[in-house]
Amino acid sequence: MYETTNTSTGSYSSSVEVSKVLRNTYALLAMTILFSAFTATISVVAGLPSFGLLILIPYIALLFAIEKTKNSVWGIVWTFALTGMMGLTLGPLVSYSIGTNGFGPLIMALGGTAAIFFGLSAYILITKKDMSKMTGFIMTGLIIMFVAGIANVFLQISALALVISCGFLLLSSLLIMWQTSNIIHGGERNYISATVTLYISLYNIFTILLSFLSGDD
Repeated sequence: MYETTNTSTGSYSSSVEVSKVLRNTYALLAMTILFSAFTATISVVAGLPSFGLLILIPYIALLFAIEKTKNSVWGIVWTFALTGMMGLTLGPLVSYSIGTNGFGPLIMALGGTAAIFFGLSAYILITKKDMSKMTGFIMTGLIIMFVAGIANVFLQISALALVISCGFLLLSSLLIMWQTSNIIHGGERNYISATVTLYISLYNIFTILLSFLSGDD
């Protein structure tokens, strides 16, 4: 008597799970972006100053809290806390951009960020490309750019700042593709973690584009 396995049922179940993770990720991502837009508006109206390197302390603390609670409702709470805080940090850049160049650069940065996100996401969803081999390159690159960015706060080398911005722009774009690929190939089953990764990538892309368009690079 032969034992058989229902591969079609397993494939269907996997497909349903992938769809659920994607749906929940995009829904939470949309809500966090709207919340960030709200807190950014508050920051602009209140005229909040730049937080500088001090923002790293709550940023790292909230990332740690999200990782520890990503399987509970607290993961969502900390995710909104993180994205709300990052929205507040956008205030000075947005105020500068509007004050010196009007709303044009802001609108173009928003449009460019959306185009990059939807374009890269669609490419992975359509081609089903596996980006897992890029994990080491992306993570190493992000660490290098992060350290270089902190160092340049003190060095103030304009050429290095441009290289760092371009590096983050490239790596954040790759991170969107990597995270989307990770979801559809079963490597990511937690939509909170996926949302945070995508949000941070979009935040980086938007701020870099707005800085370039505003002449603040």
